[in-house]
Amino acid sequence: MNITVWNEYRHEQENEQVKAVYPQGIHEVIASFLSTEHNVTTATLDEPEHGLTERVLGQTDVLIWWGHKAHEEVDDDIVARVQQHVLDGMGLIVLHSGHFSKIFKSLMGTSCDLKWREADEKERLWVVDPTHPITTNLPSYIELDKEEMYGEHFDIPTPDETVFISWFEGGEVFRSGATFKRGNGRIFYFRPGHESYPTYYNEQVQQVIHNAVKWAQNTHTPKHHYGNAQPLEIIKPKNDDSQ
Repeated sequence: MNITVWNEYRHEQENEQVKAVYPQGIHEVIASFLSTEHNVTTATLDEPEHGLTERVLGQTDVLIWWGHKAHEEVDDDIVARVQQHVLDGMGLIVLHSGHFSKIFKSLMGTSCDLKWREADEKERLWVVDPTHPITTNLPSYIELDKEEMYGEHFDIPTPDETVFISWFEGGEVFRSGATFKRGNGRIFYFRPGHESYPTYYNEQVQQVIHNAVKWAQNTHTPKHHYGNAQPLEIIKPKNDDSQ
């Protein structure tokens, strides 16, 4: 499978605390554990065309997206390009604050807003659909000692499937793993991954992402054709009984 990991890669360069956690960038950590099974490339915001050229996307089975502070700097034409590839069958995994990215909001059609708080609080991600392939080889919950809180209401369309629900030490809950289908593409939103916490080093979080790329991969099903269509059979003229 060919995977592209996209990261705006700003916090890691501008914030020493974040750089200490992810010195080569969040994208490189994710790429490193996925590369044990797949062909993985990375792309970042400041590359030409944000690293998401037509050629790159054409070779990508699953695109993983992490963004936070620079959502508005993503070019609308690139967003439209990514969206078309998702509709054509490319898988998309949106991580953490990517919920507010242009690509996720455009595919959801809602504000994708939520409550949030940074208080170093415990998070438990409960598996609520143990039959789902994204939960393969996981326990009944994943516990993270410190994470940023996201709380309901999460303004997204009703998910096709809710895979995880989080509980936070402050009392909130959140739909932390949700799937959607758009066109021929599969989308998975996965909540954990605030930039100042080492969440992506957690083996169970890595297992979720491993499972998710397998679930979301482009299966290259036939593309749909729209507009005026020629008949597949000969249409015989009907007798006009009114004569």
